[in-house]
Amino acid sequence: MLAALTLTALIAGCGTTGTRTDTGGPQEAPAGFPVTVTNCGETTTYQRPPRRAVTMNQHTTEIMLALGLSDRMVGTAYLDDRILPEYRDDYRRIPVLAERYPSYEVLLEKAPDFVYGGYTSAFSQQEGRSRQRLREAGISTHLNVANCTDGQVGLSEVYEEIRTIAKIFDVPERAAELIDRMKTTRSKAESERGAVKPVSVFVYDSGTKSAYTTGGDGIANAIVRMAGGHNVFADQHEVFVDVSWEQVLQRRPEWIVILDYGSTTVEQKKSALLNKPALADIPAVKHQRFAVLPLSSAVAGVRVPRAVAELSEQLHPGQYR
Repeated sequence: MLAALTLTALIAGCGTTGTRTDTGGPQEAPAGFPVTVTNCGETTTYQRPPRRAVTMNQHTTEIMLALGLSDRMVGTAYLDDRILPEYRDDYRRIPVLAERYPSYEVLLEKAPDFVYGGYTSAFSQQEGRSRQRLREAGISTHLNVANCTDGQVGLSEVYEEIRTIAKIFDVPERAAELIDRMKTTRSKAESERGAVKPVSVFVYDSGTKSAYTTGGDGIANAIVRMAGGHNVFADQHEVFVDVSWEQVLQRRPEWIVILDYGSTTVEQKKSALLNKPALADIPAVKHQRFAVLPLSSAVAGVRVPRAVAELSEQLHPGQYR
């Protein structure tokens, strides 16, 4: 209780124009503030850009780092794999609060004024980190747009997410530069590949008794499409969905894209698929056509255009020189 009161007092002090902050001097709100953002049904007004941010989940961390905001970050948590090489030096200077999600108490110890979550699980009410509880403690929150988009998530939603975070932190010009680089990466991949006939793709996340795969609403579906593929479960209006192996067999994918993360290796997943009798006759298994995409590249973050390039080369190797 004392920690929560202390945190609220600290943030309240930071929210008054001209007050002395933890940076050691008076801070005036910049032009254009206050800024109001509606995110996943919650409206937040920022009197000034946050100065003590915590990111939870890799793609939110990389969005912040790509926008050059490491100096505003007091903590991170929950990686799926390694941070992109170009951001590692900045990342190493930021405290890692937990291997997965930090507890509410650990969050309070860092006195954040902003918590940015990649998945709804980042703000688990059961684990005591609900957005409402954090708001009551004086902490603003933001949830990645992929969790609250009605319908399909594509690059336009990713770009809008980047612009929104840049708006909150008053660095719009950095968002414009980052998005230009991302667009260039995608355009280059499409130009080098040229026109292709889409190949049918089954995205395998996990599962033994059933298959956990990507539906048509998630960014992974958009990545497959932009890479010259057709997700065989694109008709499922979900981000991720459980399907039966019989359904996979019926849709006869030409390729299987394995999402790489966690303790189960790509080779273990591939072996399990090759040794599943129900899949023996589908073209992807019969011809051992497997592609690999890191899970951190299959979410709504800065990696999406390079994921398109990497997957496109795997699905259409004959198109590249």
